[in-house]
Amino acid sequence: MKEKIRLTSLCQTGGCGAKIPAGRLEEIVRELPVLHDDRLLVGFDYADDAGVYKVNDELAIIQTLDFFPPVVDDPYMFGQIAAANALSDVYAMGGTVKTAMNIVAFPDSLDAGILGDILKGGAQKVMEAGGILCGGHSIRDNEPKYGLSVTGFVHPDKILANSGAKAGDLLIFTKKLGVGIVMAAKNMDMDSEGAFDEAAASMALLNRYACEAMSAFDVHACTDVTGFGFMGHLYEMMKASGTSALIYKDQVPVIGAAVDYADQFMITCAGQRNRRHTEAAAELIDVAFGLQEVLFDPQTSGGLLISCEASQASQLLEKLKEKNPAAAIVGQVTEQTEKSMTVF
Repeated sequence: MKEKIRLTSLCQTGGCGAKIPAGRLEEIVRELPVLHDDRLLVGFDYADDAGVYKVNDELAIIQTLDFFPPVVDDPYMFGQIAAANALSDVYAMGGTVKTAMNIVAFPDSLDAGILGDILKGGAQKVMEAGGILCGGHSIRDNEPKYGLSVTGFVHPDKILANSGAKAGDLLIFTKKLGVGIVMAAKNMDMDSEGAFDEAAASMALLNRYACEAMSAFDVHACTDVTGFGFMGHLYEMMKASGTSALIYKDQVPVIGAAVDYADQFMITCAGQRNRRHTEAAAELIDVAFGLQEVLFDPQTSGGLLISCEASQASQLLEKLKEKNPAAAIVGQVTEQTEKSMTVF
C-alpha cells in the first residue's frame, strides 16, 4: 500500500510561488553574456515565456522548462498541474507541443509509488497536449519537485511574444485569478468556502485550447500568468511593448473565495514580493484590499493574457469560452503613460 503523506508539508513553498522574485532575477540575468545569432528569434531579452530558434523559413522550435515543489497533496494531481504549467509556455508563444522530458527531485525517504503517481499525472497531460514523453532526469532531494522540459513547434511568422501589444488592443484573460491564495488557505486547513476543487481544476486545465482558439484571430502579444502574478506579467508585457494598460477591476475573473481569504490576511509572501516589484508602475484606483492581493497573487498554471485587435476581441472571447468559460475582456492597451498599469 502506498504511503499516505501530505506533500505540501515537505516544502517551504509550492507551485510557482517558489520562483526567484522577479526583481532579483532581473539583476542576475542582466549579468549574463549576450550571444548573437540571427536564428534566435526570442531569447531572454524581454523575460518572455520561452526561447524560440529558427530552423528554416517554415519551422522554429520553442524550448522551455518549468518545475516546482508540490502545490497540492495528491501526487497524481500534482503531476497534472506541474505538467500543465510547463506545457503552458509553448502555448503562450502560439506553438504546439511535440516532446517533453521529466525533471524530478525526490527524497529517498518517500515511497517510490508516490513518484510513480506524480509521473503518471504528468504523462497524462503530455498525452492530452498531443506530445510525446521521451525521458527525463532525476536527482535526490529532501523536497520533492517535478516539472518538464518541453519542445514545441511554431511557424517563424506566427510567434506570439510578449512584446507585440499595440495601443488600441483589448486584453483578454482566460482563467480565474486567486489560486495561490486558495492553496494557502487549504494548506492552513482554512478553506472554509471549499474553493480548492475549483482552483485545482483551473490549474490542471491545459492552455492548449486557448492557444488553438487564438490561431484564427489577430493576436499581437501573449503571455501566461504564473508566479509573478497578473500585475507582474502584465507589467512585463507593457514594458516589452512600450505601452501601458487600463484594467477594468470589475471584469477580471476571480475565484470569489480568494478575495474573502485575502481580506482575512491569508496571503502569500510571494504575493508581497510581487507587489513590491511592480507597485511603483501601477495605479490602483478604488481597488479593495482583497482584490489587490488577488491581482498580485502568484498563479500556478494560470491563464493566458492576450493582447488582441479590438475589432476581433468579442469573437475571440466567444471562441475561448467554449473551453475557458471564465475568460473575459479585462482591459485595453494604450500609448505609454507615466504608469504602466492603471486598475480602476
